[in-house]
Amino acid sequence: MKLQVIALLLAIGSTAFAAGNHAHQHIARHGGIAVDTKQAGLEIVARPEMIQVYVDDHGKPVKLDGATAKVTLLNGSEKSEVALSPAGDKLEARGSFKVA
Repeated sequence: MKLQVIALLLAIGSTAFAAGNHAHQHIARHGGIAVDTKQAGLEIVARPEMIQVYVDDHGKPVKLDGATAKVTLLNGSEKSEVALSPAGDKLEARGSFKVA
């Protein structure tokens, strides 16, 4: 499935994850787009009915209790922001989303 996710803004607590020059390849285990940063591994799964962001500490589970996150989706000239909440081992939002 091709996803046109142009921008992803993810903040967990007060920590922002940004890919640096030393980013490593992260394997997508849930059918999404994966990125490995210095701080964590991220995988975003975007479907019309659900947005999920899986977070791990380079293969180790991360406790997401109390975490907050926001995804910014750009579709052409349309911009929408989606708030994510903890859902087990991932951050998630359910609803209706414009993803290709």
